[in-house]
Formats: sequence, C-alpha cells, structure tokens
Amino acid sequence: MTAIADRGYRHPDRLVSTDWVAAHSGDPDVRIIESNEDTLLYATGHVPGAVHVDWTSDLNDQLRRDYIEREGFEALMSKIGVTPDTTVVFYGDKNNWWACYAFWVFQLFGHTKAHVMDGGRLKWQKEGRAWSTDTPSFPATIYSAPARDDARHRILRDEVIQFQKRGGQFVDVRSPEEYAGTRMHMPEYPNEGAIRGGHIPGAKSVPWARAINPEDGTFKTAAELTALYVDQNGLNGAEDIVAYCRIGERSSHTWFALTYLLGFEKVRNYDGSWTEWGNLVGVPIEK
Repeated sequence: MTAIADRGYRHPDRLVSTDWVAAHSGDPDVRIIESNEDTLLYATGHVPGAVHVDWTSDLNDQLRRDYIEREGFEALMSKIGVTPDTTVVFYGDKNNWWACYAFWVFQLFGHTKAHVMDGGRLKWQKEGRAWSTDTPSFPATIYSAPARDDARHRILRDEVIQFQKRGGQFVDVRSPEEYAGTRMHMPEYPNEGAIRGGHIPGAKSVPWARAINPEDGTFKTAAELTALYVDQNGLNGAEDIVAYCRIGERSSHTWFALTYLLGFEKVRNYDGSWTEWGNLVGVPIEK
C-alpha cells in the first residue's frame, strides 16, 4: 500500500494512518473518535482510548430532521473532553462512511483540527491490532463553538432546486440500482421513505465505494480518483459540485474525497438527499 504522503493528494494531512493512530492513542492532545452505522459496535471492541460519537443521538437533533445547534455541539465536545486545540481523528465501520459523516458535521462548527484514519475499522482489524472494551473517561472541557455554518459544506432543499435548474453538477453516490430507480434503497436495507425512485436530472452516477480499495477500506490514489471523477465522469473541480445519496452519509464520504484528496474548490453535501428529493412534490426526476 502506497503511503498517504505519496498518493498525490491535495491535502494529505487530512488522512492519518493506523500506525499514526496507534502511536498517538494516548496523546492528551489527540482524541480518537469512533462513529459507526452500527451504534452497538463500539462496545464490542474499539481502538484503545477511542471515544464513541453516536450519529443518531449525538449529532442529530432529536425532534427535527436537522443537526445539533451550537449548544449541543459544545455539550458533546465537553463530554468527550475536546477543546478547540484538540486534534480529533475519526474512524468507523463501513469503510468510514460514518466517520466521514461525523467529520463533516464537525466542519459545520469549524473544528478544523480533524482527520480521518485511512481504512477505518476494517484496516485496523486486518492488521491484527488490539481492540479495547474499556470506555475511556476524560475531564469535561469548556468548549466555545461558533454558530453552525451550513453555507460552505452543506446545501439545503431550496438552493438544490435552483442549482438543478441552473444545470449544476451533481454526483449521485448511491448504488446503480438506486440511481436507475429500480431499487428504492440500498441492497439489504429497508426503504427509508422515498415515494419515487430515480435520480436528480443530470446527476452523474459514481457509487461512493469506487473511491476506496475494497481489500482494506483505504482511499485510492489521487490519480485513480481523478480518473474516476474527472476523466470518466466529467466533473469540473473548479465549479460547484453537490453530492447526495439517501440521507447524506455515503455522500459525506465522497465529499471528503473530492474536497480534501482532490482539492475541488466547492463541494457541498446535500444531506436531505433522496429521502427528501424523492418525496418532494413537483421536482424533476430522471430514471
């Protein structure tokens, strides 16, 4: 496997290796964060010293379909012992779907000292590294966060509608069957409520997993990613791009790859995604 620094990424520092995490798991200025689709997985074994951030209860508002506001983020950071100067490193299951999702939410609050462990749980396990079932405890901190800023990394429904009317670039990272409208959900997953199938007109179909090496969950090189997104699918990194999936989790993985590994200038994640677009009245759909 090529070292991260040698893969040609625009911002290689956003990824760290399993070796780096093993060497820094006890560093008081570093907080390792596990975030999984399977919220019970952490308790069965995790990277020693890692804390758990539950995407359902820690990052999402418990009443509205939205993310926590500033007060909730400050409380979360205090709970896991993080200050504005703490380096946070995310990893998780599903080749870091949810790690990238958590990373993305942290960026809405401007915590830029953030990284992703390349390969996630899969790579850590395949290397035979130690797991821990101990739940670490850190002294609570006082964390002062800015108000959540959705403008840079997130795009909401009304702007998505206008962006589509202008012929903006969309990348649909779902499975080919979801894109074609022959399936309303991922294989082996329940239907999450979309009434119509298909895709946003003009969207390119680039399933998120094509950006990773399936044997260990690591990201492909910049040359391979450029071939995938630019050469094969015609994305222009100098212009706005919107990534979407079903609820914004898979598309956050693609957002990370396009933004930090390829250095595309303005990529936003449409977290409303197909569970919103597939239920909207009057919006255009292609199959």
